Amino acid sequence: MGSEKIDIIVVGGGGREHAIIKKLRESPRAGTIYTLPGNGGIEGDAICVPIKATDIDRVVSFAREHNIGFAVVAPDDPLVLGMADALREAGIPCFGPSKAAAQIEGSKVFAKNLMKKYGIPTADYRVFESADDAITYIRSKEAPIVIKADGLALGKGVTVAATREEAEEAVRKIMIDRAFGESGSRIVVEECLTGHEVSVLAFTDGKSIIPMVSSMDHKRALTGGLGPNTGGMGTIAPNPYYTKDIADVCMEKIFRPTILAMEKEGVPFTGCLYFGLMITPDGPKVIEYNCRFGDPEAQVVLPLLQSDLLEIMLSCERGTLDKTDVKFSDMSSCCVVLVSSGYPGKYETGFPIRIGDVKGSIYFAGVKRDGDDIVTSGGRVLGVTCVAKTLGDAIKAAYQDAEQIEFTGKYMRADIGAEALSALSMK
Repeated sequence: MGSEKIDIIVVGGGGREHAIIKKLRESPRAGTIYTLPGNGGIEGDAICVPIKATDIDRVVSFAREHNIGFAVVAPDDPLVLGMADALREAGIPCFGPSKAAAQIEGSKVFAKNLMKKYGIPTADYRVFESADDAITYIRSKEAPIVIKADGLALGKGVTVAATREEAEEAVRKIMIDRAFGESGSRIVVEECLTGHEVSVLAFTDGKSIIPMVSSMDHKRALTGGLGPNTGGMGTIAPNPYYTKDIADVCMEKIFRPTILAMEKEGVPFTGCLYFGLMITPDGPKVIEYNCRFGDPEAQVVLPLLQSDLLEIMLSCERGTLDKTDVKFSDMSSCCVVLVSSGYPGKYETGFPIRIGDVKGSIYFAGVKRDGDDIVTSGGRVLGVTCVAKTLGDAIKAAYQDAEQIEFTGKYMRADIGAEALSALSMK
């Protein structure tokens, strides 16, 4: 490996991107880091450039003009649109899958058919292009039942319906009302898996795959796992339900077979592949794939990474991951997300954020600069992450930090990590 400095762009502007940037900055080879568009809170760690994450032409032009040596495309939208391909065509090495490989998240139908073809364990399913046919099918099934829009829907295209009526309503919303536009032209109707959910992110160069530390997301808005689904209210790592035995099964039946399947389909996957898993009574099964780091999973997993993130990302692009050092600490971490009151529904923004004595890391998301102030500008405002020897200590520290941060309308769940602690106490 050379020792020359590399100027980097990180495409995206949320908490996940902030976590990636903070970890990249630790690399001795990291030169100037730009983020497109970034946000008002990331400014201390990278130069923010007001170019939309989905504006492929402008991102590529910027990278060329500034002699960028490496690009990281973090969000799903630009990947599914083909940004990684455009950067590579311009001669800029890139961490992130091709447009063809990003289908694994961009199309639920593609992902489900891939799993069926290659025997990767997942929920039974049917694909529908007609709302009437889907509703007829639902009426023949027992609830709960899961309805998924085929394409990207900002994490809101999945309904776990407790009744058939609720399932029918979800079909109408997606296919007739077109709540998610073209993403709802096809849907997947699948059985509802039960068990314990686990998120596993993995580095891959298309041939080798190295899983990161497991994590547990908390998707529901309200304490106790109640209320609507969100982009994530907090995470902990490692996930206590993800035992060594489960990890071995996942590697043998899910992780390696997925990478091999993508290669056989002529769409090798490089970058970060996210496995949303359910540990069912019949063993682990795939709920979904994502073609990038999870948010807020990245905010608890990356702080535990002891190796050089830039070198790992470069090796994924070069096809040398099997020769690269990837080590994680055996500590625990917890991220508590602070949101604007009302999220994921209506909420007000524009309130100054006051930060007191915070010991952990703050990852800014829905914020912007207003003069000398950082003010709220979105639903998920920021996440605060703490690392400690035990999960209990990490959770306690994250909540202590969260209390040091104030803005009008601040809300957070009070039980991030409670389920994991309960699981640990049963061991």
